[in-house]
Amino acid sequence: MRRTASPLALVLLGFGVFLLVLAPMLAWYVEPRAERTPTDVNITSVFTGQGRYFDQQELKTRSGQKLTVTRRVLGDVAAGEKSGRAVWDVSQTIDNPRTRKLDDPRKSFQWTTERLVTDRETNRPVDCCGSKPDDIAGEAYLKWPFDVEKRDYAWWDSSLGGTVPLRYKGEATVHGHKGLRFAGTVEPTRAGTRQVPGLLVDEPERGQVNAEQWYSNTGLEFVVDQRTGRILYAATGPKLALRAPGGTADKVTLLQSDKLEFTDKTQREAVELAEDDNARLRLVGSVAPVGAAAAGAVCAAVGAVLVVRGRRSPAARTGPATHG
Repeated sequence: MRRTASPLALVLLGFGVFLLVLAPMLAWYVEPRAERTPTDVNITSVFTGQGRYFDQQELKTRSGQKLTVTRRVLGDVAAGEKSGRAVWDVSQTIDNPRTRKLDDPRKSFQWTTERLVTDRETNRPVDCCGSKPDDIAGEAYLKWPFDVEKRDYAWWDSSLGGTVPLRYKGEATVHGHKGLRFAGTVEPTRAGTRQVPGLLVDEPERGQVNAEQWYSNTGLEFVVDQRTGRILYAATGPKLALRAPGGTADKVTLLQSDKLEFTDKTQREAVELAEDDNARLRLVGSVAPVGAAAAGAVCAAVGAVLVVRGRRSPAARTGPATHG
């Protein structure tokens, strides 16, 4: 008796084998390649807090003021696709109550721009595509690498123009989402010069002087999503001061705050983005592979059984023809 496999049996067997091959590919090949820094980002982060600043119009320090730091990060998709890097244009403003109302970065208390270029896999800075400044270093800045480890990290501080060691401080929760906490400080460090009237730095006999700008930070703190490296919460305690050339004492405090931190809205948006990213990575790395493996095993088993059993062909079921 001759048996042949039915089309359904072959389809089930083939589909099952395909799913069984697909499952490990999703987990071992596709998922690692999904862990890449995005090129199409468009994120605005806002820090607020109390502090003091030097009013250049009134030539006096104003204390107890609300300070706002607004950081906008926009991905240059075309440059990213061409170079294979993550190319992010960064604009940051520091505003006091007066400049905040103007809503114009050119009229803010302080406005800085950067062009951050990083390796999409390692998160390390890369000097290409017009990066600015071209000496950015460290392991973390606007985000941490994927799969953040419970250890210290070198973080790039743009105000300092160098890296700062951030110590791992354990786990923390931001709006119900667990992350890893890092913290550090910056001792007073010279960070450039600024031309100002000599009177400001107690040198009235000199018209203009290149005063030294000193930067310190009493409280850098970050809570980072472990899987994606997204920053869920950030706080900073900056101080910018002027000293006379070669001086050892601060003469003018340009800006100081004990704590500027992510607004509640910024925290919630960061958590939402991290949860979405985690869901996609779980889908590719665990849910889809397990589902594909289970479905593939069932389809392959059913298909194999049907192939083994086969079906009797019409010719085998019909006896010899008789002739009258």
